[in-house]
Amino acid sequence: MNSGNPGVLSQLIREPLLHFLVLGAGLFALYAMVNNDESRRGDRIIVDEQQISRLAEQFQRTWMRPPTRAELEGLAEDFVKEEVLYREALSLGLDQDDLVIRRRMRQKMEFLNADLAEMQTPTVAELQDWLDAHTDLYRKPATTSFEQIYFNPERSGDDAHQRASSLLERLNSQEMDVETLGDPTLLPATLEAATSSEISATFGSQLVEAIESAPEATWSGPYTSSFGLHLVRVTDRVPSRLPALTEIRRAVERDWLADRRLEANELFYDALRKRYRVEIYLPEIGKAPPLAARKP
Repeated sequence: MNSGNPGVLSQLIREPLLHFLVLGAGLFALYAMVNNDESRRGDRIIVDEQQISRLAEQFQRTWMRPPTRAELEGLAEDFVKEEVLYREALSLGLDQDDLVIRRRMRQKMEFLNADLAEMQTPTVAELQDWLDAHTDLYRKPATTSFEQIYFNPERSGDDAHQRASSLLERLNSQEMDVETLGDPTLLPATLEAATSSEISATFGSQLVEAIESAPEATWSGPYTSSFGLHLVRVTDRVPSRLPALTEIRRAVERDWLADRRLEANELFYDALRKRYRVEIYLPEIGKAPPLAARKP
């Protein structure tokens, strides 16, 4: 390793393995400090100035004012009570096999490691590499804006298809107030910048393909949906596109950091797991007792 090369040094600083080593050293130092702390041994409980300061800060965040002397004494006594009960609970093994406690402690360990990933600030090149490798996550879908005139085939006394076809000729040859045309319906007369999914959710999947292939700036149809018949005029189409990094940098950076957190957690766990000799005995396939017969 050339320690004089700033590029190599910068890359090394970003390596998750280095983060793990730093975290591991920090955790071991913390473990040693905690286990050397006399206040944690035996029957001695010390509420020092640092602990008092934390209690006062918690009180102030809750009540928006500093505690009085009497309140501070009460907080200290409550802390002592909690510590006494906590130690007695540990001595009785009440923390064992408690699913809530186990999950909470696991979560705290993962938070410790995740904090290191949060300290990283990705470069533009790293974010661009991430975006290039995950284009499907950020690609904007194609959209279509269109108007439609609805014809109800269940209306008695006429042929809906014939009425729609007759109106189509006039729509493309003269100015008409389209809001007054067609049959009454709760379907929207227009959709703006709608994706295929949005069109399908409103008109059903049958009309999506027809609208996507319909000509622009002219009325066409009639097209069939699950509701009836439609004349359609497409007013705008925007093809699917991948936004530039500058447009979606915040989302890309969020996802990049989440991936780094996951990677750091996996490295951290892998290293910790190697310290244990794990033995797992799974029942043979087909011999596991049914769930209803298992003890709770």
